[in-house]
Amino acid sequence: MGRMPERVPGRLPGSPPTLADVAERAGVSRQTVSNAVNNAELLRPDTLERVRAAIAELGYLPNRAARNLRTRSSHLLGLRISPHLEGTAEATMDRFVHSLVEASRGAGYHVLLFDAVDRTDPLAGYDDLLRATAVDAFVVTDTYLGNPQAGLLDERGAPFVAFGRPWDDPGAPHPWVDVDGAAGTRLATEHLLDRGHERIAWIGWRKDSTIGEDRRSGWSSGLRDRGLPTTGLASRVEDTVASGRGASAVLLDEARPTAFVCASDTLAVGVLHTLADRGLVAGRDVAVVGFDDSQAAQLVLPGLTSVRQPLEQVAVEVVRALEGVMTHQPRPEPGLLLTPTLSVRGSS
Repeated sequence: MGRMPERVPGRLPGSPPTLADVAERAGVSRQTVSNAVNNAELLRPDTLERVRAAIAELGYLPNRAARNLRTRSSHLLGLRISPHLEGTAEATMDRFVHSLVEASRGAGYHVLLFDAVDRTDPLAGYDDLLRATAVDAFVVTDTYLGNPQAGLLDERGAPFVAFGRPWDDPGAPHPWVDVDGAAGTRLATEHLLDRGHERIAWIGWRKDSTIGEDRRSGWSSGLRDRGLPTTGLASRVEDTVASGRGASAVLLDEARPTAFVCASDTLAVGVLHTLADRGLVAGRDVAVVGFDDSQAAQLVLPGLTSVRQPLEQVAVEVVRALEGVMTHQPRPEPGLLLTPTLSVRGSS
């Protein structure tokens, strides 16, 4: 059990120890205690040790709010999150948020999650935090074509790093980190080709999804490079289990593929449902590969092979880029593209 903070004479019971209490206990000035908290390098080692011992004995907690007023730093990073969509196996943001929290803590920051009253407005929530100067910087995750967040933050001079490429402005100077989706689906396609499959179907998202089209390109290039057809083997649908189920049923009837590569685990789970409906076994009769390596991929039978994004590394690189932005240290290149891996299980 930890040691309870000592009671200091002259202070009301239950009131927290103050900077003056620490100064009196350590036998130093209040400025010395302030230096110990904020500018430790200014003190001699023995003095610093004495002040820190007094802080520990009294259970003193520095006033972060007051320190923020002086330094104009909150040590907070803002991240807007959206609600989980029903009928999907989407878990990418959950993994990324946990990884970002861990990476930020190591750099001395905390993550402030925020939502917006109007979820249809991509700028909602940002204005409030900008006016209140409540965060030091933002992490932007919605980088779909035409999203105005990056433009707003750049216009306001607010530091930010994007998880995702600036699809509508490839020459944008702001720093970003992304995962190479095309490389991931090509990896999945080559995995199936190496197992002897030649008729490999694709189930992806609607054509207006730049991320979906990027992932589709990995599948199509993988087949073309082996001289194999793609015509009639692709379907574009909404990202739900029901859509994956319906699309795979049509493809099985009309194109008769022996394998599927999907733009998400959500769609791949839909394919598994279709196979079960028809008495087919994934991995034995028809192979299936998803994307994102969600918990669903790890729990469904016989285990879903899936492309895994290196989200832990993404978070580390995002925080590293944020540190560079806030200290005005430009990167050689604004963007960093990371390569995913393939988690192979029974479905392929």
